Amino acid sequence: LGRVVAQGAEAVSRLIEEMDACNVQAMFDLDGGRRAPLIDSVRLLKQAHPGRFYVLAVLPWEQALAAGQGVGEKLAAALSAAHEQGADGLKIHKSLGLRLRDERGKLVLPDDPRLDLLFARCAELSMPCLIHVADPKAFFRPLDRCNERWEELSHHPDWHFFGGDLPSFEALMEAQERLLERHPETLFQSAHVASASEDLAYVGRLLDRYANLFVDISARISELGRQPYGAREFFLRYADRILYGTDVTPSAVWQRVFMRFLETRDEHFPYGLGDVPGQGRWRIYGIGLPRDVLEQVYAGNARKLYGAPR
Repeated sequence: LGRVVAQGAEAVSRLIEEMDACNVQAMFDLDGGRRAPLIDSVRLLKQAHPGRFYVLAVLPWEQALAAGQGVGEKLAAALSAAHEQGADGLKIHKSLGLRLRDERGKLVLPDDPRLDLLFARCAELSMPCLIHVADPKAFFRPLDRCNERWEELSHHPDWHFFGGDLPSFEALMEAQERLLERHPETLFQSAHVASASEDLAYVGRLLDRYANLFVDISARISELGRQPYGAREFFLRYADRILYGTDVTPSAVWQRVFMRFLETRDEHFPYGLGDVPGQGRWRIYGIGLPRDVLEQVYAGNARKLYGAPR
């Protein structure tokens, strides 16, 4: 929502109209402090439209890491300041682990001990951490004729994380587990089904092991919908730990796609818009969730994790 905030109050009002048309009560701003000052996000979203937005803070990672000393202290202080300004939680992008480097030029992984103070501060302030750890496995594999995401990665070469000193998908998953284990008092929302939507048995083991973990389904119905039996069982078993998300700006056409997946048992339908799928050339199946599960996934779990929008 940073782009919307940067455009001013009129753009936010248009967004509210779109939310109303889609029956979306509240949205998460994952750009707090990145594309527009955090105080502007709080003023234009939360103060102007009470109860309609959660604002998650994005911290100044590059500046903190460039200093070399006291990284955790600097980031924890920035989080405290964001909390004072009205932020509801912390947002960490996949750049942590894949792009952010310290003063020596070394990639910084999510479980780096220098960040312990930051995650401890999340717990102290009761601010959940929404973290994006990795992308689909294909993004970490050679880009050849065997890669099912060849078209997508050819269009977005900066999404291909293979070679050099980049960590493997498996290494990032291990770092995520160490992070969850080391900070049991911190609540984590791991984006995109804990970055492992292709292996729901693994994600289930994470949820069983770490009571501080929640997941969301943003941008992953393409994977969930091609394993409809396993996905439905996953939703039924972990109904109180899964949050709804799309990763797109609200629009009626997109909401229909996501709701068709969650609410119907339709077969073999496109997971995106247009003739050419964005992520891979396959179709998905609906999982027809019961109403009580839908209520938790759509809204109840977000309120449980973040509270009512303040």
